[in-house]
Amino acid sequence: MEGLSHMTFIVKDLEKATVFFERIFDAEEVYSSGDDIFSLSREKFFLVGDLWIAIMEGDSLPSKTYNHTAFKIDDADYEVYLERIVALGLEIKAGRPRVDGEASSIYFYDFDNHLFELHTGTLGERLCKYKEK
Repeated sequence: MEGLSHMTFIVKDLEKATVFFERIFDAEEVYSSGDDIFSLSREKFFLVGDLWIAIMEGDSLPSKTYNHTAFKIDDADYEVYLERIVALGLEIKAGRPRVDGEASSIYFYDFDNHLFELHTGTLGERLCKYKEK
């Protein structure tokens, strides 16, 4: 295995989802199918850093869960991202209980009930904190 290829999110409104990914993640749109359908539905592709994210038109998730996708952010950028989320009027989910000294996270839902997390820590840092307890 070479790693993660891409992530696909099914969204009700491609344009609204485009605003979400561009404003929250600084995503760069690299493809739009327009009215053509080459896969299951109309779609767009984005790059977030080197990560390929696809959005496809379809029904929103019927409910919200804790299943989520987490992106690493720098601790110094926490407030910048929080302001972006608030500016789009997105629902922010209360964070989970944490071990003292563990990194910070912002959990929030997109317009289609997908849960995202912006996390300031790393796996190594978390494991170290867990070992201290």
